Amino acid sequence: MTEEPWIKSKKQQMFYFMRFMGLGLVVGVAYIDPGNWGTDIAAGSKFGYSLLWVVVMSNLIGMFMQYLSSKLGIATGMSLSENCRENLSKNKSFFLWITAEIAVIATDLAEVLGAAIALFLLFKIPLMYGAIITGLDTLLILYLERIGIRKVEAVIIGMMLLIGAAYLIEICLAQPDWSQIGYHAVVPELSQGGVVIAVGILGATVMPHAIFLHSAMTKSRKSMFDVLKTSKRIMRFSMLDTVFALVFAGLINGAILVMSASTFYEKNLVIESIEEAYRTLTPLLGNTSSVVFGIALLASGIASSVVATLSGQVIFEGFTRFKAKLWKRRIVIRSITIIPAIIALSYGVNTLDMLVISQVILSLQLPFTIIPLIYFTSKEKLMGKEFANKIITKAIAVACVVAIVILNILLLIFQFGLV
Repeated sequence: MTEEPWIKSKKQQMFYFMRFMGLGLVVGVAYIDPGNWGTDIAAGSKFGYSLLWVVVMSNLIGMFMQYLSSKLGIATGMSLSENCRENLSKNKSFFLWITAEIAVIATDLAEVLGAAIALFLLFKIPLMYGAIITGLDTLLILYLERIGIRKVEAVIIGMMLLIGAAYLIEICLAQPDWSQIGYHAVVPELSQGGVVIAVGILGATVMPHAIFLHSAMTKSRKSMFDVLKTSKRIMRFSMLDTVFALVFAGLINGAILVMSASTFYEKNLVIESIEEAYRTLTPLLGNTSSVVFGIALLASGIASSVVATLSGQVIFEGFTRFKAKLWKRRIVIRSITIIPAIIALSYGVNTLDMLVISQVILSLQLPFTIIPLIYFTSKEKLMGKEFANKIITKAIAVACVVAIVILNILLLIFQFGLV
């Protein structure tokens, strides 16, 4: 059987791929949220370039899980949350829904906090008001969704490109040691005391809500399915989209750690918070560096908060089938996720402690997201023989689960001082 003519043309392949892509970049924003900033800055300032391999490993695991998520959405036509509701018992589905909602709240805590910190650093807006302003992104999403999901994607992708450009500037100003970067990106090395930071990087990188969202957003490409003709081609496009986006996100994460290592570690400055990193950049690299840093953090906080809001809607609707007008659903869901952040800020809770707690919660929830994902994508009855996970895919998936569970246990042990 011969393929359609457009398949033979590289120019047309690129045209259709450009129309398809975007989903990966939207979920990729979750991989460069303020939680990642906190762990990457701490890793670079305390251990130099030595934990760069953890960023690489974490992004590879994230890439694999996002691929499984998109595959589930394409093969079944349902999101991960909808598959849980339809294929699991009510008790199991309800339990997974509660853990997913907790993860969304913890995620939004970090996102809102990051944007609020950026508004304070750039414009001296108090954290409380900054959090409320960040919450108004709900109105922006509501407006953009009226004219199409592509508009939402465009805004998020624009912010991601802004973050990438900002860190390109930061790297040029920092002038890092490229030979050290190349070495530590591939050679594992764990300094004494570095295990907590390493686990934190993993927990902040592989985000549960992004996995739920990716499986749902594949529906927005349904209009292209007839053009692409077969699910295999759709899957190929989705994989390329995911790989491209998460490589880009991984480079940004790596750039944050590299900037911190070359700027702070080499001058024996241990940075304990994002605010401290901002203040310290000015005397070290000049005012331009700190301003660029603040702008990138603001873009990261707002973009990742938008993604968290979209994820919250996907999770809530998928598990509950709750029917109401869009604006009512969005306001209810946004209120659930943002109120904890506002309450915590009103009580003056330490911002770094809030970020750490949110990442601990996400790390604990992650197995409750990826285990059902692997289970569903391994079922031939659900996925079809062509797309069900093969033996090698299952082996990689199990290895990822085991690694994440072990690291989560270590995180709990070290975070709560059990050893």
